[in-house]
Amino acid sequence: MKTIFPGTLRGDVAAPPSKSVAQRAVAAACLIDGESRISMGTACDDVESALRVAAGLGAMVRRTDDGYAISGRINPPASVVDCGEAGLCLRMFSAVAALFDREIALGARGSLQSRPADMVVSPLCTLGASCTTANGLPPVRVRGPLTGGDVTVDATTSSQFLTGLLIALPHCKGDSVVRAPGLKSRPYVAMTVGFLRDISVRMEVGDDLETFRIPGNQVLSPFTMTVEGDWSGASFLLVAGALAGQVSVKRLNPADSQADRRIIEALEMAGADVRINKDTVSVNQSELNGFSFDATHCPDLFPPLAALAAHCRGTTRIAGVHRLSSKESDRGAAIIEEFGKLGLTIRIEGDEMVITGGPLRGGDVDAHGDHRMAMALAVAALRAKDQVHIHGDDSINKSYPDFFRDLERLRPA
Repeated sequence: MKTIFPGTLRGDVAAPPSKSVAQRAVAAACLIDGESRISMGTACDDVESALRVAAGLGAMVRRTDDGYAISGRINPPASVVDCGEAGLCLRMFSAVAALFDREIALGARGSLQSRPADMVVSPLCTLGASCTTANGLPPVRVRGPLTGGDVTVDATTSSQFLTGLLIALPHCKGDSVVRAPGLKSRPYVAMTVGFLRDISVRMEVGDDLETFRIPGNQVLSPFTMTVEGDWSGASFLLVAGALAGQVSVKRLNPADSQADRRIIEALEMAGADVRINKDTVSVNQSELNGFSFDATHCPDLFPPLAALAAHCRGTTRIAGVHRLSSKESDRGAAIIEEFGKLGLTIRIEGDEMVITGGPLRGGDVDAHGDHRMAMALAVAALRAKDQVHIHGDDSINKSYPDFFRDLERLRPA
């Protein structure tokens, strides 16, 4: 249990490395002959899962002073690999594992065991592999090799499997055309395309990010990269600054393609004092008002936005609630339940979460095993009337193990 006391913050902190970028880099590196180097500091649980799966697929993984070195191989030593609780890892590596001519089972733990995986089956079978799930849930069992071809992917619920295909298909013998009508989470696919182009993958991408033409038989060279700061984790720190003092978050690229970069837009809508200087974003406490924001393509912002809206005068509306049910928790229900324990009034109207700001009381809340819920409740507690006790606080290890240390580091001495 973690206890958060009301108080002020002041200072600067570096954003954690992006787990989304890091996992994509690990998956790509495990398919490339030679040693790629990924600079990122300490890995969170989700990235550790990706590294574990890469090793299970035959890559040589070793720790370096500032990250990891990965040498790709094509002889998987394991028939079962453990994706932990990382949804991106499971769905992305389903496509990567299907390159190999042997059956590989991708297992899951915790909440990921009940998250949907059925979107991977039909496309992989269309492209020459075999694939089954446990009634639409993990484990995912695949056997390749993928041959390439023309395929349509259901990316209306998640774009994570599409990311896996874009990483895997350049290594197939044949060329491929991938269509993803009704794509959601477009910024995450843009991130994947940008990363793959950076490591010299050739592909033609439609302007709408719904059509991809990918030549097969591509031979890629090892790469060296530094993982950029994570806007998802940083969003909680930036909201903390708007609520409780002055916070500067370093190592953020305001021009990158991460979906959660839109936290800046939401903060400005609420009236926060936001200042950007190169790779540093600073937010100062100010009078905040309710706002309207569409989070359909950045659903991970719902928890920090709920913390922000809790302390805004008036009513806030956040669209995109349908994206919340298959996260680490039923995130919409968790937000309503846990913030309700602190006195916040929240209701759902259609696809919108409607939050009426007001003073929060202290009390006991539960993170529901969800890292983003734990961080959101902690940030909201900074302006509560009394201390807030968060049960399940260790869930932050999934994405941002240093979150509570960073939060305490920002408290004035």
